Amino acid sequence: MPADRHNAQDGPGAFDGITSFIGMRWEDAQTIKLQIRPELINRGGLLSGVVTYALVDYCMGSTLWAQTSADEQIATISISINYIQTATEGEIVCRTVLDRRNRTVGALKSEVSAADGRLLCTAIGTYAIFPRRYPPAEPSA
Repeated sequence: MPADRHNAQDGPGAFDGITSFIGMRWEDAQTIKLQIRPELINRGGLLSGVVTYALVDYCMGSTLWAQTSADEQIATISISINYIQTATEGEIVCRTVLDRRNRTVGALKSEVSAADGRLLCTAIGTYAIFPRRYPPAEPSA
C-alpha cells in the first residue's frame, strides 16, 4: 500500500522491509508483480506459500486502501487461499478485485498467476475499515 493512497495508480516499488525482501513491484493498486529468486524457494524446491500469501495480502490491502479516505485505516480480518499450482522461476503476478465495501468491511478476491498464464492460487479476503486512530506514519528514509 503506497503511503499516499490517492497516488496508488503510480505503481510504486517496495515500501517496507517485507515488500523489499520479497521484491514486490506495484503496477497499480490492484496489481503486484514479483520475480522468483532462490531466496523465495522453500526446502522442497518450490515457491514458498508464505510468498504468495504475502503477495495476496499486500495486493488486497492496496486495492482497498486506494478506496479509503484519509481518516480511515484498514486491517486484515481473514484471507482464505487455495493453492492450485506452484512455480519455481520467472515472474508471478497478483491481481485483486474489490467485490464489496461498506462502512466497516471490504470483501476482495485475488488470483496469482505465473507469467505463462498458469493459475497458481485464488483467494478471498475480508478487511476491517475503521476510523484512523493514529497519525499517518512518516515514510522511512
